[in-house]
Amino acid sequence: MAEVLVVVEGSVKKVTLELLTIARTLGSPSAVVFDSSVDQAKLAEYGAEKIYVAPASDYLVAPKATVVAQLVREKQPAAVLLGSTQEGKEIAGRLAVKLDNGLLTDAVEVAADGTATQVAFAGSTIVKSKVTKGLPIVTIRPNSVTPSPQPATPAVEDVTAELSEADKLTKVVERVTETKGSRPELTEAGVVVSGGRGVGNADNFKLVEELADLLGGAVGASRAAVDSGYYPHQFQVGQTGKTVSPQLYVALGISGAIQHRAGMQTSKTIVAVNKDPEAPIFELADYGVVGDLFKVVPQAADEIRKRK
Repeated sequence: MAEVLVVVEGSVKKVTLELLTIARTLGSPSAVVFDSSVDQAKLAEYGAEKIYVAPASDYLVAPKATVVAQLVREKQPAAVLLGSTQEGKEIAGRLAVKLDNGLLTDAVEVAADGTATQVAFAGSTIVKSKVTKGLPIVTIRPNSVTPSPQPATPAVEDVTAELSEADKLTKVVERVTETKGSRPELTEAGVVVSGGRGVGNADNFKLVEELADLLGGAVGASRAAVDSGYYPHQFQVGQTGKTVSPQLYVALGISGAIQHRAGMQTSKTIVAVNKDPEAPIFELADYGVVGDLFKVVPQAADEIRKRK
């Protein structure tokens, strides 16, 4: 079978494992990494049959696109898959230009013939697309599929590429590692507790954080809450925020506008608390509580503590 190149951004994340799972339906998965310290055992566990290791660069995204373009020309893969992240989409765009190739973004599925499924207009329209020129270069929306392991014994190959002056126009002069708390990353979490406009203000988000910590989950926020300044934008769940698909999603004071639902509607179990019995979120929820979240959440938190 032809190779399918899976581009790994930084460390191995959940979306990386999703890409490898999808790649197996298209051909033989090969991971492209830009850091030799990447968890190669994890890549092997999810089916990577080859691992191409490119040297780390002091420049931004452009060199990565150059490396992948060279691999495409040399290996003639069946497809190239990337995550629909800020960096993944930039690499994909640059790669398509370098190869004079078609590009599909934000896919949630890719069929064996390269047909990509995309969800448009907050889930109201399903689109089937194929590139009309070149091979399928597709970015996959995180949390689109459930990663499944299929152990392999990959061959590891070092790759280099000659960088042009255009690749070196933007240089990284300093790297600062963001200090993270004990909560899991939003898109990787098995439990997400999100707050909306109904939380009232930024101080009241401590209630959302407390419940999330008791459940060992991440904290999210609706666009209305973010726009109101209740919580930082990087925690926004929705069409213009992050897409999550946890085992448990708890929506506190969130009405359930279609924009928000687009980012969490694939969650396995959805629990909603809202004082408005007509709130659209109840149409999606597996369990709904009509009530004041400032009364409901503390009671729920007390019951969770009793069972710990």
